[in-house]
Amino acid sequence: MMRTLLYSVLLTGPLLAQGQQDSVKVNKLVNGVESKVIAWRRDLHQHPELGNRETRTAEIVAKHLRALGLDVTTGVGKTGVVGILKGGQSGPVVALRADMDALPVTERTNLPFASTATATYNGNQTGVMHACGHDAHVSILMGVAEVLTSMKQQVRGTVKFIFQPAEEGAPAGEEGGAKLMIKEGVLQSPQVEAIFGLHMAALTPTGQITYRPAGTMASACDLKITVMGKSSHGAFPWGGVDPILVASQIVVNLQSIVSRNLNVTENAGVVSIGSINGGNRYNIIPEKVEMLGTVRALSPEDEKMIFEKIKLIATKTAEAAGATATVEVPFSVYNPVNFNNVALTNQMLPSLRRSAGESNVVLVPAQTIGEDFAWFAQEVPGLFIFLGALPPGTDPKKAAPHHTAEFFLDESSFKLGVKALTNLVLDYPNAKAGKK
Repeated sequence: MMRTLLYSVLLTGPLLAQGQQDSVKVNKLVNGVESKVIAWRRDLHQHPELGNRETRTAEIVAKHLRALGLDVTTGVGKTGVVGILKGGQSGPVVALRADMDALPVTERTNLPFASTATATYNGNQTGVMHACGHDAHVSILMGVAEVLTSMKQQVRGTVKFIFQPAEEGAPAGEEGGAKLMIKEGVLQSPQVEAIFGLHMAALTPTGQITYRPAGTMASACDLKITVMGKSSHGAFPWGGVDPILVASQIVVNLQSIVSRNLNVTENAGVVSIGSINGGNRYNIIPEKVEMLGTVRALSPEDEKMIFEKIKLIATKTAEAAGATATVEVPFSVYNPVNFNNVALTNQMLPSLRRSAGESNVVLVPAQTIGEDFAWFAQEVPGLFIFLGALPPGTDPKKAAPHHTAEFFLDESSFKLGVKALTNLVLDYPNAKAGKK
């Protein structure tokens, strides 16, 4: 018995020691790259670029990856960059993704590196700002690439670094984003087995990582409803069919879809109308009204039901008033449910907990915002996590949310992002095999 126990200790001791050595090395390398990550982020924040226009950002990324000795491809999905690191040991192909584009928002912060950039968006001149944290995503992934390259001999398999344009949507008339990169073969040659991504969370405390298995972010699309009535003088409404009244009734009736058809104890859903346009004079009942809105769902089944109900409610409400309604849903934008592979999520939880600490990895409800990482996760098992970046002592109710002019991130959060993504890559082969 004693001989068997001694033999077991001799066998496992070096393995444990190696694991501990890797953790120490990761921590040391992450600490060493932190200042670079912050500097990259500040530079990118000061020079933001809209979707499919991220040329400067792509050049910075490609230059860094080439300096690390990676195999680099540019111009993927318009302006995307892909770097490939071949590890020192055999193993799977794992991808890490960061989005690069900024938003048409005029910044109102007092940061010394605040953006003063402008651009033309939808025909209008606007400020441009990284108001969703994509500058941090890019910088963190650049840091991960440097750390993993320094640990190349410990990397089992191949790592594909995907820097993606146009997550917020391509300009009108253009393709872009994750869907275009997939179309151009970003997950092939070599074939990706699993993909990981993270998103900054400005209202979640720094030091926390949040996650959710299965549907973690909603499918998101726009819809267009065109109501056709009959024009009339405003003084004689009985002489026409008022499409403004019909549109108003449709808006109200649409609110019954979620409240009366969706089991909200299981999944959330949203049907919102954000734009109504019809008529051009106070005393003329117009012939046509156009409405634009958004639909969000957390499962394909819920999405199908919501689409069908929108079409039924709009067309029948219009028909009852003697008008007609045409429904286009999705209209011009669509992202599927961002689905975290359940098995992969469970396998990688120990890695996340090792990175952030047991109590700092938090299961959260699903969100009704969308993310085009979902297209990657439809092709291969994916895990998308959120990295807290709310400064200590800050009330989340008073902090600026994403997509706003006062958006702010605690830069001390970036180090955990580098560490978490690095550990996910290093731990995946063992996690896949069911090893601790």
